[in-house]
Amino acid sequence: MKKSRGRAGRKRRRKHLQSFMDGVNCSHELEYIKLKKWLKDRGFEERNLRPAQFQDTGRGLMTTKGLQAGDLIISLPEKCLLTTSTVLGSYLGEYIMRWKPPVSPLIALCTFLIAEKHAGEKSQWKPYLDVLPKTYTCPVCLEHDVVGLLPEPLRKKAQEQRTMVHDLYVSSKAFFSSLQPLFAENTGTIFNYSALEWAWCTINTRTIYMKHSQRECFSLEPDVYALAPYLDLLNHSPNVQVKAAFNERTRRYEIWTNSLCKKYEEVFICYGPHDNQRLLLEYGFVATDNPHSSVYVSSDTLLRYFPPLDKQRNAKISILKDHNFLENLTFGWDGPSWRLLTAIKLLGLAADEFTCWRRTLLGDVISARNEQQTLNITAKICHFLIEETQHVLLQISQLKRNKENLKAHLALVEALRLEDLKILQKSAEILCSLNTATT
Repeated sequence: MKKSRGRAGRKRRRKHLQSFMDGVNCSHELEYIKLKKWLKDRGFEERNLRPAQFQDTGRGLMTTKGLQAGDLIISLPEKCLLTTSTVLGSYLGEYIMRWKPPVSPLIALCTFLIAEKHAGEKSQWKPYLDVLPKTYTCPVCLEHDVVGLLPEPLRKKAQEQRTMVHDLYVSSKAFFSSLQPLFAENTGTIFNYSALEWAWCTINTRTIYMKHSQRECFSLEPDVYALAPYLDLLNHSPNVQVKAAFNERTRRYEIWTNSLCKKYEEVFICYGPHDNQRLLLEYGFVATDNPHSSVYVSSDTLLRYFPPLDKQRNAKISILKDHNFLENLTFGWDGPSWRLLTAIKLLGLAADEFTCWRRTLLGDVISARNEQQTLNITAKICHFLIEETQHVLLQISQLKRNKENLKAHLALVEALRLEDLKILQKSAEILCSLNTATT
């Protein structure tokens, strides 16, 4: 009989499965040993949090003791934080201070990250740089084919993000060239577009908010970034509450939990009440069963359900624009949003009801006909979005088979679209119930 059979084998399998569910401890890995020693030299010693690999979230931190509401999760000394003060105190400081027009705090940090990564073994920040992601999944990093599969409002923001990072690179080229005396290699090779994209994603996805006083050597853009080694291994959950701030008395960045966490479970923090589109745009991931998630309805999708021959159509659209009712129209876990229903009600006003448009914006019932029409059109829009989402999921499935190199990026968009589908199906059920109640 094989050893894996029988009670002892079942126990081993259960133990292995449980350890994978709880998280596989990675503390023994060389990069984390070096990081913890580096942090200890800067006054940080963490006894209760361990780097681990989790099935659902990937790399994160597990706790070796149960946490209660009000417990301190982590307290990171100021010396461990990478801020614009770090950059100004480095070999880059004099170049930044004399450059006109002044560079932004963001570009200063990007420049430092690129330069230190290039320095390799000579970098004082190497133990931290070694644990940073080598690649990211923010929209700016996604292939053009993958961006095209994003929902329409997010697709537009993704394209804006790509343009913004490209413009940032072009506008910073002259400053990068001014750093040539510091490097034997050509700065054009060191500070190339992909290097800036990596640095920008590192700052955009991993920094904590920490306000710094305005300095003349920087542009007027807010200086609010701080990279926080080890702390930035904490993953996001929409279902936890934390209090995070820099403690001016202790000169440490502290995070306190308002949630319970069992021993050997992953410790989460909350980046804010963001929906999945915002999480993907800013951080490059989506959260399963995110209570804040919504499916957005574009104005183009909305308007296709109203006759172009309506003489008051342009006036109705102008009213909605003026009162900001053509944006943030959504379906959520609790069905269509009030804003979406209100926009549909106003667009559906009959000629003899149009003078009541102000009452419509206030949420008044105008007529039974208008109410029923609103439910019908909302249901049609919901079903259209369900079909569109299912079509895109089919495209993703086909691309995953044909384009191995895009698998990780496609899986991310697939997760977003699957979450959207669940929300839309839930909304369709709610609308069906409302329709049944009114007929």
